[in-house]
Amino acid sequence: MIEPKVLKGFRDSLPQQEIVRQTLMGKIQEILRSFGFVPIDTPALEYTEVLLGKGGGETDKQMFRFQDNGGRDVALRFDLTVPLARYVAANYSQLSFPFKRYHMAKVWRGEKPQKGRFREFLQCDFDMVGVDNAQSDFEILLLIHTCLTKMQVGPFKVSVSHRGLLNRFLGSMGISEKSADVLRAIDKLGKIGSDAVKEILVEDGLTQEQTDNVISFISIEKNSFESTLNKLTEMFGQCDEIVRLSSILEMMKACGIQDDFILDTSITRGLDYYTGIVYETLLLDMPSIGSICSGGRYNNLAGLYTKENLPGVGSCIGLDRLIAALEELKSPIVTDASYADVMVIGKKEEPAWSESIAMKLRELGIRTDSYVGEKGTGQQFAYAEKNGIPYVVTAQNPDNPNLFSVKEIATRKMLENLTLEQIASLVRG
Repeated sequence: MIEPKVLKGFRDSLPQQEIVRQTLMGKIQEILRSFGFVPIDTPALEYTEVLLGKGGGETDKQMFRFQDNGGRDVALRFDLTVPLARYVAANYSQLSFPFKRYHMAKVWRGEKPQKGRFREFLQCDFDMVGVDNAQSDFEILLLIHTCLTKMQVGPFKVSVSHRGLLNRFLGSMGISEKSADVLRAIDKLGKIGSDAVKEILVEDGLTQEQTDNVISFISIEKNSFESTLNKLTEMFGQCDEIVRLSSILEMMKACGIQDDFILDTSITRGLDYYTGIVYETLLLDMPSIGSICSGGRYNNLAGLYTKENLPGVGSCIGLDRLIAALEELKSPIVTDASYADVMVIGKKEEPAWSESIAMKLRELGIRTDSYVGEKGTGQQFAYAEKNGIPYVVTAQNPDNPNLFSVKEIATRKMLENLTLEQIASLVRG
């Protein structure tokens, strides 16, 4: 016998978990389409040279890389952004720009598994390619805000920064060449703390004074987006990055969402391809789970694959991490998840009755499970309860075939003499 085990960092998805995942994906898809974004797909396997080009640092070390049967050097994608750059370059003539796309698919990273973090996980990416302005940056932030609000995840904060400001700061100290090392070190701040980051910066060749200056810069007070922006404006003047952030703040105010955003100079993102605005999102009731939505601007990413100028900006929702947080928070999206609204009780001697009633309910737009097993009534009710099905049609009125008895599983109450239309109304609330 072979033990039915899965690899470390991988997991099976039970029906209740998959229902939650599919529900969230459906909600996100609906929102993305309302913004004019279109779906795409790319292969799970890419040539390693395609993926190595812009991941950088730790991500390159975490790739699942191997030779295929033809001896080709290939790897599983570690995110959906680098494949997007290759995709846009390969299909440039068939796309219209600005190109707004979303992509929901699995990615793989050989990092250490922990709570809410797996080696195989789903990402939901949405990006805008072919335009570089404050409005496109803001629309991605608005999408993040809209998705998290409509998914009812509780209070959240989106931390925003601009890599250009840190680069300017490093340039003022004469250490611009250390930018990539500093960015990667700062990206670890939330995991290892400022003292450990200082040690890394010193190991990377910064003096103690330079290290202290960097820590001071990323520790600027974060009361509100506007107050932090004012402090940064005093430091840098009306440079391009400040003008961009000011325009974004103006749009936030116009949409009334500015209170859910902070300007945080410690946000850098660990991947090398980001060139401008970057952001991460925390659930205030579950900060330990880490960022559940992050991204930024990457104006040079597609330059590895095409001579066309294709600036981009986008974000990613980590669905598995988000679900882990929602489970911990006992969100109704998780606890009330169900694949069916009604179950029609199974009658071994009358299967046609069960199937016909179920069909009629489906025609009324009600998700209906017709029980096909041969268990007793009590076990069928237990099946409905275990699968989160709130109502069970138990019988038909012998004197009026248009009326039915329905059991409400949560209360154990029996509702008598309901028409199918009334059952549908009951389900819809």
